[in-house]
Amino acid sequence: MNLVKDAVLLRIFLGENDKADGAPLYEALVLKAREMQMAGATVLRGPMGYGRSSRLHTAKILRLSEDLPVVVEIVEAEDKVEAFLAAVEPMMGSGLITLEKVRVRRYGNERPAGA
Repeated sequence: MNLVKDAVLLRIFLGENDKADGAPLYEALVLKAREMQMAGATVLRGPMGYGRSSRLHTAKILRLSEDLPVVVEIVEAEDKVEAFLAAVEPMMGSGLITLEKVRVRRYGNERPAGA
C-alpha cells in the first residue's frame, strides 16, 4: 500500500469504556479503518488523563477498573481521513478528534530493486 508523502495525523481521544454496538469503540474504529483500507491504525492506552469533565482517570493500584484514556491514531491522506470521519460519526459520543498535517518519511520496509 502506498501512502502519500503529505498526509494528516488523525487522533481520536476517548475512554476505554466507550462502546459502539456493545463492542469497545476503539476496536470498532480500528476495524472500520481496516475495512476502508486505510494505511494503518494504532490504539494507545494511557495510564492517566482527564477530559472535558475534568474527572481524573488513572491506573493507580486502587483504581484498576477506572475508564482509562485511549487514543486511536491514523496517518493517511486527508481525503481518506475525512471519508473515515464521516463514516464513524454515528459511532462517536463524546471525545476529542484532532488533525494535524504530517510528512511521511517512510512507510513499510520495502527495499529498492537491486538493493
